[in-house]
Amino acid sequence: MAGQTAESVSAVAATARLVAGVRKKTVIVTLPGSPKGARENLRAVIKVLSHACVLAAGAESRSLHSGGVAKLEAEAGIQTHGNKPSSGGHAHVEEQQQQCHKHGHHLHHHHRHHHHHPGHEHGHDHTGPIRHSNPEGFKSSDPDEGPSRRHRVSQYPMKSVDEALELISLHTPASLAVDKMVDSSLVGSVLVTDVTAEEAVPAFRASIVDGYALVVSEESPASKGVFPVMSVLHTAPGDVPELKPGQVARITTGAPLPAGATAVVMVEDTALRDVTSDKEEEKTVEILTNQTKAGENVRDVGSDINLGEKVLHAGEEITAVGGELGLLASIGVSKVRVWHRPQIGVLSSGDEIVDHNTPGPLQPGRVRDCNRPGLMAALQSLGFEVTDLGIVSDKSAELETKLRDALDTCDVVVTTGGASMGELDLMKPTIERRLGGTIHFGRVSMAPGKPTTFATVGVAESTNRTRWIDKAIFSLPGNPASAIVTLHVFVLPYLHGMSGITPTGLPKMLAMLDEDIQPLPQRDLYHRATAYVARDGLVHARSTGGQRSSRVGSLRAANAFLVLKARPEAYKEGTQVGALLLDKMTGLELGR
Repeated sequence: MAGQTAESVSAVAATARLVAGVRKKTVIVTLPGSPKGARENLRAVIKVLSHACVLAAGAESRSLHSGGVAKLEAEAGIQTHGNKPSSGGHAHVEEQQQQCHKHGHHLHHHHRHHHHHPGHEHGHDHTGPIRHSNPEGFKSSDPDEGPSRRHRVSQYPMKSVDEALELISLHTPASLAVDKMVDSSLVGSVLVTDVTAEEAVPAFRASIVDGYALVVSEESPASKGVFPVMSVLHTAPGDVPELKPGQVARITTGAPLPAGATAVVMVEDTALRDVTSDKEEEKTVEILTNQTKAGENVRDVGSDINLGEKVLHAGEEITAVGGELGLLASIGVSKVRVWHRPQIGVLSSGDEIVDHNTPGPLQPGRVRDCNRPGLMAALQSLGFEVTDLGIVSDKSAELETKLRDALDTCDVVVTTGGASMGELDLMKPTIERRLGGTIHFGRVSMAPGKPTTFATVGVAESTNRTRWIDKAIFSLPGNPASAIVTLHVFVLPYLHGMSGITPTGLPKMLAMLDEDIQPLPQRDLYHRATAYVARDGLVHARSTGGQRSSRVGSLRAANAFLVLKARPEAYKEGTQVGALLLDKMTGLELGR
């Protein structure tokens, strides 16, 4: 129901996660944890609460309902079915039941829990609590009701990759500006504002060569001859006397010129003529050229960067190459304002999963966790800070606790496993039913990665517990290739959006196939491949081998995903197809 106002949400949908009951003449209503869900649920029931309280207090139901449901609705100010008169309360309820059974649903009474299946919307409103199931062969998304009652068909509509990316973009929060120190932790950050130089570079007149400073002018250029060496100037600061015409001072590259000096002659254009009595220092040198002009071999103040000059622009990224950091350090800037880069938590789920470094042969049924190390390495290489959330078992209560703790400390949570249709695939129901989250999509028409799930959960802000914000959970498939593909296709654009990086996601390009590749007839295939620049100057690509979603070996040497749109016939050798670039390309032709 994204994009709807609270007023446009149907009564059935609005009470999707509301639980109500009576204890000792007290009406108890439990609202969802998210502010949006709580508001919608409360609006849906507020007008009938007084009637519920009268009943709970012990009023005689028959006389209270003598006028029928339509009368009660009119008194409560509820506009349902046009408030058409009915022959009585039971007739109205029966009418609802008939409408529900047309859609395979059954109307239950007031204190049964209502199950809502995201993505399943109705063309009409219901005035009473509706359970979205048929009592014969009851189905539930509640993990506590056991595998015999689980859905056999996913309740989440299939989204195309483009539709899923649009939903991710829609729910990406606005970037947050923060001030950061200028150090290596700045790599990967994007500037919020322009940066101007707080100091000129250089801040003093400096020599650009090793040689001798001297005094020359336009009217009096240097002449050949022997000159006394009055001082020695190194790059370390120090007090030196002013240089007079007819004197020279030995100087090193980068050292400040002494007062009075106007040029530097290179050491290659001089010869030693005399040394001091201790034989340690030069006493006189001979200048062998009369061509030295004023300003020669001198860097003037601000000749590299002027004071107040704009050196970096808003939207520029601080790269690992080092140029931006070096520039900031050179102009005296100690802090810059950048877009906050999200902290990402990575969690693996499954009773069968053990740490990848568990010693010895594993028991049958156990699987080493290759998802968590792989995803963390990928995220860190992309410049993001990552928290290792470990492994959680296939128990809904433990999963809930783990996710709540993760949402308290991380901006984004990425999980693997538990997102499909198995009886122990608890991620979706835990997010919806226990965390009060909203699943924006739960299936994507792609391979690998069909069960990929994107959800947001309302949580209290860490610095202001009265303010609620939405945080994202990406539940990726447990198969290793699926996890890596969907991380780059879906999670990366979200992280880029939060970090102020544009354009978001992997770079797109065209690649020419070196071999025939068979796509899938109904789902887009993200085929792992090695892309390279061939002798013809074009980007070519060849498959990394078997593409089964569990085959982590298909990622070895992969630096691109070939985006093969669904169709029955093969893509032939020499065809150009769309591709997403994961890593740098080589110019090798792989043995050709």
